[in-house]
Amino acid sequence: MMKFVKWLLSVLFPPKCLLCRQVLKDDELDLCRKCRVNGPECTNFRKKLPFIDSWTAVWYYEDNARRSLLRYKFQGARSYAVGYGRLLAMKLQEAQPDALDLLTWVPVSRLRRLRRGYDQVELLAQAVGQELGLEPVPLLRKVRHNRPQARIIGEAQRRANVLGAYRIENAELFRGKRILLLDDIITTGATAGECARVLLTAGAKEIHCGAVAIARHRANNKVR
Repeated sequence: MMKFVKWLLSVLFPPKCLLCRQVLKDDELDLCRKCRVNGPECTNFRKKLPFIDSWTAVWYYEDNARRSLLRYKFQGARSYAVGYGRLLAMKLQEAQPDALDLLTWVPVSRLRRLRRGYDQVELLAQAVGQELGLEPVPLLRKVRHNRPQARIIGEAQRRANVLGAYRIENAELFRGKRILLLDDIITTGATAGECARVLLTAGAKEIHCGAVAIARHRANNKVR
């Protein structure tokens, strides 16, 4: 019976490419062959993010990657988290072969989670954690429902918008630890940098960041 149900679901809702939404072939997972080869893969990791020791991302935030993430965040495509998690975990294992102590994420505000119905970065953290064998731990809480960063232009304004927006949770768990901090999108790095600053101030040893996508137009710039 279960096999029949799975077969029926695969017929009614066939798996599609995360980027172009083309129906995947039997030997394809998460991405079609074309997008796996020609997607906007992030290859330049020299950008400096404030308070962050290292970072990695799957794609540049453009073209089909941008459209995919907009579907994930704003159009209820929460199932994308599993595929994103697999792809990001592979990138992280290549970039950060040494084991990290804890996995956490940049949380959304309570109001935004209520309106959206889910915290998209928490779902990502669960998927990445399953791949890496790390249980995600909530180390941050968003205490101020600030304006969305996407609506703000300018690095200084973005830094000001997130200043004081995050508070520590479970501080006793991470003092002296190396932390993997996840976010969905990095633009200037203001949000991840503020979260890293708060964690380091509370006693974390190192902060390493992973994201699904990063803005290419700032990839070679010195960050905020």
